[in-house]
Amino acid sequence: MHLDTIDMPDLAWQEEALCAQTGGDFFFPEPGSSVREAKRICGLCSIRSACLDYALEHDERFGVWGGLSEKERLALRRTAP
Repeated sequence: MHLDTIDMPDLAWQEEALCAQTGGDFFFPEPGSSVREAKRICGLCSIRSACLDYALEHDERFGVWGGLSEKERLALRRTAP
């Protein structure tokens, strides 16, 4: 397989993400821990929709992405046409 044949996602948006500036602890909490702080930070982030789109497109199963938890993203995928 050649690298020029692999479609690499554009991840430039991640450099602008507030989560990149605060660290991953809030966004990947221990099971049963609150995601409230991660969601608060996501709510302030200007690229939240790009983050959520990426998570849904790549089936991210852990952490808070685009302001949604794992369960919330799963529910969104189930209701999507």
